[in-house]
Amino acid sequence: MGSVEKIWGLPEPRRLLRNQRGDGSWGATGKNPAKYPDVKYGLIETFKRLRELVGKYELNRTHSAIEAAAEYIFIYQTGEGDFRGFYADQYAPHYTGLLIELLAKAGYGDDPRIEEAVKWLIRVRQGDGGWVYPGLTAKLSWEEETHISSHHAETLRFDPRHPSSHNITGMALRGLACHPRYAHTEEVKKAGELLASRFFQPDAYTSYKAADYWVRFQYPFWWNNLIMALDSLAIIGFTTDHPQVKKGLDWLIEHQSGDGLWENSYRKDAKKNAARKAGEDRLWVTLAICRVFSRLEK
Repeated sequence: MGSVEKIWGLPEPRRLLRNQRGDGSWGATGKNPAKYPDVKYGLIETFKRLRELVGKYELNRTHSAIEAAAEYIFIYQTGEGDFRGFYADQYAPHYTGLLIELLAKAGYGDDPRIEEAVKWLIRVRQGDGGWVYPGLTAKLSWEEETHISSHHAETLRFDPRHPSSHNITGMALRGLACHPRYAHTEEVKKAGELLASRFFQPDAYTSYKAADYWVRFQYPFWWNNLIMALDSLAIIGFTTDHPQVKKGLDWLIEHQSGDGLWENSYRKDAKKNAARKAGEDRLWVTLAICRVFSRLEK
């Protein structure tokens, strides 16, 4: 097998690397930053680029662009340990988890700044062991929630008495599952049990509430879904002996298409898209599912 660096020069990684700015970030295209000036669009776009570059093509900190992007992201780490700016001044445990995943995969797992982010995630769990975005528990109107997530405002605190959101939990857990020193801790296993218990159920909150969001897929992973959850659980150490894991795998087996691939979405309103991009996405989704089966068959 050749070195992974050989694929870094392929057209798609080269396209993704274009237009990186001097501070290590990428600018948001097609957005109007003036509309929500307190949202850090550079952080969001840099996360989106790393998601592709690290998730698909396995670029790491030995590449100067990844090192520069990582240092840019660390600018948005607060003194508490979390990464903030996706929702202006509000906590975002789900995005902190995803950034931990990407940066750990890129070679920053031993960086003390990642250690601080991990400790923060563990500290802010709900009483049931999972996570929630505090804006969901505050009983705000849509207008109020939109305002605090896009303008400077007081940071809403976590209230551990509220139930977790499995959508937020799946994303937050991803970072801990992909960190070799934390994947097998009791805190992570408890969160994994919570996530598994929610398979195919509606979320506890209105955001992405419908149960069929479990079967809306994409790769590299972003929003919580069945494939990402199973992959995280497999890394943590769950096996096919777990009834919920078996239930998830059985669903995947039953829904494999005749061509051997899986669809990008099985939501009730999903429409098949014959565009080239959708076809490529099916291949990536299928690869992710094959990895899940491979991890769980060991």
